[in-house]
Amino acid sequence: MDWQLLSHKVKAGETASIARAISLVENNHPGCQTLLESLEMPQIPVIGITGPPGAGKSSIVNELAGYWLNNNLKVAVIAVDPSSPFNFGALLGDRLRMAGHFTNPNLFIRSLSSRGSLGGLSSGILETIDIFKHAGFDRIIVETVGVGQSEVEIAGVADTTVVVTVPESGDEVQALKSGVMEIADVFVVNKADREGAARFAGHLRERARENKTHEAQVIETIATTGKGIEELSKAISDHHHSMANNARRFILLTDKLGRIIAKRRMADFDAEKQAQILQQIANKPGFNLYVYANKFSQ
Repeated sequence: MDWQLLSHKVKAGETASIARAISLVENNHPGCQTLLESLEMPQIPVIGITGPPGAGKSSIVNELAGYWLNNNLKVAVIAVDPSSPFNFGALLGDRLRMAGHFTNPNLFIRSLSSRGSLGGLSSGILETIDIFKHAGFDRIIVETVGVGQSEVEIAGVADTTVVVTVPESGDEVQALKSGVMEIADVFVVNKADREGAARFAGHLRERARENKTHEAQVIETIATTGKGIEELSKAISDHHHSMANNARRFILLTDKLGRIIAKRRMADFDAEKQAQILQQIANKPGFNLYVYANKFSQ
């Protein structure tokens, strides 16, 4: 494998080479470290889109991507799909929801399986993002599965985290865990034509002002018509520019460093092999999983 040649082709924006590089890295192909160390990673905005199921995350992603494409920007979309714990395959196929932009040469859509990650993000998410940066994309969107509090993990990956909500969440805002309030850089109240939307948006703004670390903007949208998408784009850009020399940026970098190191330490862990071993010993008297696990952390 000529990793330097592959890196050159990725930087040139060759679609097939970008797809191949992501697959090789996601599957931890031997030698892919050479590719990763060759990547140039400018400060391209990485936008995490998260929120509860049914809030309209995919519609927001579709409209945002369309807005940026219409402004001659190159957009990469990573759709993190839930996956079976048995075959690790992606289940949703979110790219089908963006059929209107599918043939646009400036758009690249990649579905990644969460592969059992507790936070709902694929273990190859950081590398995929950096490959897109190397390939010269202007905006990178990461849409999470948004299951429960697992959405909080996106804050360790994205530069700007957008939390999508709907007016019906109004009665639940009091119950929002502080973690979700803290990770949001921008709140989106989607389906803002529904009853109670303005009241809910106002309530979110009050909660945002109480945040001691930063005050998130609140944008009202109707994704099905495109209303509010331009304002959302501006809010994302404003936040990205404010992050340039912000201490929070270096906290995020430190978190990413920890993820990379943890992944490398787990590189030799063969789940299939361990399943076979455990099948033979787990039912034996006195078996203790913690004692067994300790062998791998020496």
